[in-house]
Amino acid sequence: MATFKAMVIEKAESGTKAALADFDEANLMDGDVTVRVEYSTVNYKDGLAITGKAPVVRRFPMIAGIDFAGTVESSDHPDWKAGDKVILNGWGTGETHLGAYAEKARVKGDWLVRLPATISTREAMAIGTAGYTAMLSVMALENHGLTPASGPIAVTGAAGGVGSVAVAILSKLGFSVSATTGRPEQADYLKGLGASEIVERAVLSGPPKALAKERWAGGIDSVGSTTLANLLSMIRYGGAVSACGLAGGMDLPGSVAPFILRGVCLLGIDSVMCPLPKRREAWKRLETDLDRQKLAAMTREIGLSELPQAAADIVAGQIRGRVVVKIG
Repeated sequence: MATFKAMVIEKAESGTKAALADFDEANLMDGDVTVRVEYSTVNYKDGLAITGKAPVVRRFPMIAGIDFAGTVESSDHPDWKAGDKVILNGWGTGETHLGAYAEKARVKGDWLVRLPATISTREAMAIGTAGYTAMLSVMALENHGLTPASGPIAVTGAAGGVGSVAVAILSKLGFSVSATTGRPEQADYLKGLGASEIVERAVLSGPPKALAKERWAGGIDSVGSTTLANLLSMIRYGGAVSACGLAGGMDLPGSVAPFILRGVCLLGIDSVMCPLPKRREAWKRLETDLDRQKLAAMTREIGLSELPQAAADIVAGQIRGRVVVKIG
């Protein structure tokens, strides 16, 4: 096709503007693999890019969307051939490289991961970067030595994308999960995903103490700022927190006390430039360690034209679980 539908972000007088447009294939950026995109998803970073709430986009025009699943159309890369099913997460797509909210993408073959045999392209994007990040976070806690016998794990922002998948994975692995949320009406949803306890967000939103009462063996945090500082102060001796998000802010108004008095570790989780071996391991684990029925229960589907509203909703904290974007 000479042109295809894409969600394109352009500069505007008051910042940026995102709109569904016809994009000329000749204007795709360099890459050795061309993919017919089947599904994408909506991540917090996508919401920031489309709404213009933060300077995520570094070049214009930009096709938004940081991850996709689809079928290789053509390839000059030795690892890929036409017909292969692939996943892409991150690598600057939707920021510096034309992204996923389009019927076609041209990318580097080194950025791609093979779609696991039992996961469909739709399921892959129901997982998306949020779910893959949740898996990386769980793996980091395991590598630290935490097991279900270590004690309960707190998941902040539990009703969001990362949180929902993290709750489901931890529960299937046998962990007791404390789901923290500012949306008490989502209690039944979170218990359905496997949470054993619902914790009001207010518990982690007050002025952080240097050390608070030890409560959890570990945590997965996608919020940052005061929430993360409070969570760290409540981690048991020798525990750890995987930090993977900044929905509440980039600052960390806490103390070194948990680190030097309780031996707590803060584990940084990066999904964007994560090396391929760890990506492959995460997707292999997702194939076995994520209950597909729970994944289906947390997922809804939209089309490209519905992206602006979904972007506004996720930035406002109004998205529950995962949103799959059907392309084309």
